[in-house]
Amino acid sequence: MHFYYNPLDKACKSRTGAFPRGSLVTFRLYWDEAGAMPDHLDARFVFWQDGKDRTPLSMHRTENGFAVTLRFHQTGLYFYYFRIGDAYYGCGSLRDGTFMPQANLAVWQITVYDESYHTPDWMKGGVMYQIFPDRFYRSGKLPVGKGKILRDDWGGVPSYRPNEYGKVLNNDFFGGNLKGICEKLDYLQSLGVTVLYLNPIFEAYSNHRYDTGDYLKVDPLLGTEDDLAELVTEADKRGIRIVLDAVLNHTGSDSRYFNKYGHYDSVGAYQSLQSPYADWYHFREFPDCYDSWWGIDTLPAVNEQSPSYQEFVFGKDGVLRHWLQLGIGGYRLDVADELPDFFLEKLRATVKDARSDAVIIGEVWEDASNKIAYSERRKYLQGHELDSVMNYPLKDAIIGFVESGKTLQLRETLYLLIDHYPKETLDCLMNILGTHDTARILTVFGGKNCANKDEMAVTSLTVSERDLAKRMVMMAAFLQFTLPGVPCIYYGDENAMEGYQDPFCRRCFDWLHTDRELFAFYQKLSSIRKQFTAFRDGEYDEVYADSGCIVYVRRNTEQTVYLWVNNSSGEYAIRFRGTFYEHLTGKTFSEKLEFGPKSYGIFTRTK
Repeated sequence: MHFYYNPLDKACKSRTGAFPRGSLVTFRLYWDEAGAMPDHLDARFVFWQDGKDRTPLSMHRTENGFAVTLRFHQTGLYFYYFRIGDAYYGCGSLRDGTFMPQANLAVWQITVYDESYHTPDWMKGGVMYQIFPDRFYRSGKLPVGKGKILRDDWGGVPSYRPNEYGKVLNNDFFGGNLKGICEKLDYLQSLGVTVLYLNPIFEAYSNHRYDTGDYLKVDPLLGTEDDLAELVTEADKRGIRIVLDAVLNHTGSDSRYFNKYGHYDSVGAYQSLQSPYADWYHFREFPDCYDSWWGIDTLPAVNEQSPSYQEFVFGKDGVLRHWLQLGIGGYRLDVADELPDFFLEKLRATVKDARSDAVIIGEVWEDASNKIAYSERRKYLQGHELDSVMNYPLKDAIIGFVESGKTLQLRETLYLLIDHYPKETLDCLMNILGTHDTARILTVFGGKNCANKDEMAVTSLTVSERDLAKRMVMMAAFLQFTLPGVPCIYYGDENAMEGYQDPFCRRCFDWLHTDRELFAFYQKLSSIRKQFTAFRDGEYDEVYADSGCIVYVRRNTEQTVYLWVNNSSGEYAIRFRGTFYEHLTGKTFSEKLEFGPKSYGIFTRTK
């Protein structure tokens, strides 16, 4: 007994992917055998809303299978499978239906989102660039910073060894600043950047600045609020929006609000339970036993239920509105999993009220549509919280494909994202290959393992190893730029920077030595993205795939763009009617395209 069902085929599911509340959707099963379907056979569509009882609906017979139509009146997650006779028919490889035992039945998911949900159009089709501010570019002399280790050896190895108390302080600064970023805006514009994401810029003790000291003050080592305003203005002239990192789950212990060391002219929560900030934190035993992020005592966790903290963040004169009024394009939310749904809903309402086209990007490392954090199912993508997330699943899938040459994980991941995410989210996903939290992509592909950080500090690739790794980076970047979402370049990846895990992935940008070939390749990819609106909002369709090669299309009502990636040792030929132009090589071909091992390309019809 054989049937066909795939939720990404509109013949099977009339609304593919996630869909808005109130949608009427038809689900169809197709008999996939020679001869007529047996008369005695029946089918039921078994579905349920997340956390509720299962509902079996009888499907009516069609000429070639079964069908059922229903309307979804509530936002949320739904799950479903089919019961055909006494057999269970669930979600198999690549989302295809397959019969399987009830004990390990895999089910499909439906995401229903609010019908008013919309994400910023300016984000779609663009190119992001992430900067770790202390390490990008320093304009002027090294500043003075009390209690900080200020280094004048730009490009030196960041401090990584623990002190005598076993703590890594992250308090060495190379002096990268906002004026430096401003001076390099022409460089970023030449790279095709349209969105600039900055790691935290607010006053803090550490160089990563995830231990916020003052949410309403730019860190003096980076500059002033006027410097940020100038950066926003100058970036806007070049068509670049600024996205800031919002760290709202915890503060620094060395902060105006906690003030553990008495460095601020405030009465912090650590100093007194009568502090105006006392209810921002939870003390198990005052003052030294308190909740903190992952048990790190320099990062005391904030109580998001606190009315005064909510007013501080969401109020008329609150943190979010303060920086939005300066003209920034939105926020990336650090550890979004740690922020409760009610808090994220208030955050979205505040941000969109202050600037309706601002973007909200969450740090989520898994499938954000169904993430469970702290035993709670999250509602990130149901229309009231996030616009986008950092696309770690695609990152892992791209790296896996480039390293292994096997397409299955990449195809599975793509299908899952397209099936689970709203199209509004899919088009502005933050597609990464590396970040400040991961090893640099060139180092990943270099394949050298280190036993400890002492080895990481001194290990680098040989010339031949770099060359091979760079070819792999190019293939990965090709996928990053052409699959659904918005590519995000981690600063220096376009310049073949190396680096293992934190802090070696946070080295200073090398402005003296440039990899012109790799930079030109990124420029070319950005130029092609800008040329075709199909990369902004086009559908993704797979034309052909085998174990090592994928041919796919990005298509909207205006354009159709064809792409291939062959990571195998084989050669392929594609036959078409008409004449086509390949945009990476500039070659024209008619009727047939031949491509060899380890190749990729983009082509469109000319006539």
